[in-house]
Amino acid sequence: MRYFEDFPVGEIMERGPYVVTREEIIAFARQFDPQPFHIDEDAAGKSIYGGIIASGWHTAAICHKLLVEGFLGQAASMGSPGLDELRWKKPVRPGDSLRIRIETLEARPSASKPDRGALKLRLEVVNQNGEVVMTEVANALFARRPAP
Repeated sequence: MRYFEDFPVGEIMERGPYVVTREEIIAFARQFDPQPFHIDEDAAGKSIYGGIIASGWHTAAICHKLLVEGFLGQAASMGSPGLDELRWKKPVRPGDSLRIRIETLEARPSASKPDRGALKLRLEVVNQNGEVVMTEVANALFARRPAP
């Protein structure tokens, strides 16, 4: 279990990979972002993207899955007050293999709640070619290490 004190500023971790399928791109988009370039092969082929691409929200969900499975699930996470600076940089296509990089930007003990601290994390979602496809800055709360 990693506590607030276990995340030095400047630390970079990588998690993944996750391979995105055409079927899941279409299924996610049909339910949550039914734009033609996410769900219709013909329309997507005629779009500026030249084919089916994942919804940005799908990419964000994959990022969160990798974050929980490879990071938050092994830490004393206490939730998050929110995200900043979410950016989609490049399209995600069927067959892309995604991984995330997590960098600790800031670590601040809570002044009002001494049992916790706040981390500011920069997340990058990177494809198999090393291209950054999405970035976000996440604010996260972690429990402080219990006294021995």
